[in-house]
Amino acid sequence: MKFNTKTIHGGQHHEPVTGAVMPPVFQTSTYAQITPGKPVGDYEYSRAANPTRQALEDALASIENGARGLAFSSGLAATDCLLRMFKAGDEVIAMDDLYGGTYRLFTRLYKDSGIKFHFVDMNDFEKFQSLINQNTKLVWVETPTNPLMKLADIAEIAKITKKHNILFAVDNTFATPYLQRPLDLGADIVMHSATKYLGGHSDVIAGALIIKDKELGDELHFKQFATGGTLGPMDSYLVLRGIKTLHLRVQRHCENGEKVVAFLSSHPKIAQVYYPGLASHPFHEVAKKQMSGFGGMVSFTFTSGLKKDATDFLEKLKVFTLAESLGGVESLANHPALMTHASIPEDKRKEIGITDDLVRLSVGIEDAEDLIEDLKQALS
Repeated sequence: MKFNTKTIHGGQHHEPVTGAVMPPVFQTSTYAQITPGKPVGDYEYSRAANPTRQALEDALASIENGARGLAFSSGLAATDCLLRMFKAGDEVIAMDDLYGGTYRLFTRLYKDSGIKFHFVDMNDFEKFQSLINQNTKLVWVETPTNPLMKLADIAEIAKITKKHNILFAVDNTFATPYLQRPLDLGADIVMHSATKYLGGHSDVIAGALIIKDKELGDELHFKQFATGGTLGPMDSYLVLRGIKTLHLRVQRHCENGEKVVAFLSSHPKIAQVYYPGLASHPFHEVAKKQMSGFGGMVSFTFTSGLKKDATDFLEKLKVFTLAESLGGVESLANHPALMTHASIPEDKRKEIGITDDLVRLSVGIEDAEDLIEDLKQALS
């Protein structure tokens, strides 16, 4: 089954009692039993499993080519569940350019856990490999990264993690499985903030893990069940509905993203545009190798280098909305240093390139001409 068909039919079945084409929202916490310990069907309690959530998890596994999908109450809940695999003394190597919430989870919430986190440029293979030791249990990568659009070569990293028997997880939120499938490239686990492109309509908070190995998937499901970060049935339904149009939406996000990039790249007030589809992007060749398109996320800086020029621009936008998040049908604009990445210390932000004049755009699926006109007037 090809990808576009999978988004609609992958792992899905008509509801057996009524024949409903879409899975109903099973808004229930518990299920009747025939005799103690013997439920009527396959379900006992919705924290363990729910038919609507199961339909979503089966769809997630299908589109990422995994053995098991797990749906969580947020992307950070999914990441936290994975970290519960590890104990004091274990070490994690993570990409140096991360979503601010992930960085906060690693450095603040797990600060006293005894787990040691290293942050490194994953394209510096020598430095990356120098951090590996017998305690290294996980390599965590975002590609493309938020917000600087750095890439990591998934297949090459996978060769290294397999050699050392280390789990390899990829945050695939920006690319989506429509453009990039990390499990096929050698990763063990994929994480999504399903709030973004998978849900696609800015109306749900959700997260996901998709696991290549069934046994590992079962272990993570137990941790999810035991800690309770599950996704509710209504939210599961919304993400499942979103997935059914993922291929259509991301295609338009890509088309509009390229047009916005072409406009920004030729504008005199713009210093640098970060977009993996540009031939000048330092990881353009990696993007071409492992992605089938370049997405709708675009970041840029101003020639002036002034924070005020960035904030003035953001305040003048009319079609783009100044807001957190990304990946919805509507176009959003964001100031990473003041918004999504404010939890990263200023010196660390500047070290990795998140400057005060950096703006991040989530290019939506509106008419590209309207988006460009909006950017034009906001830059005037």
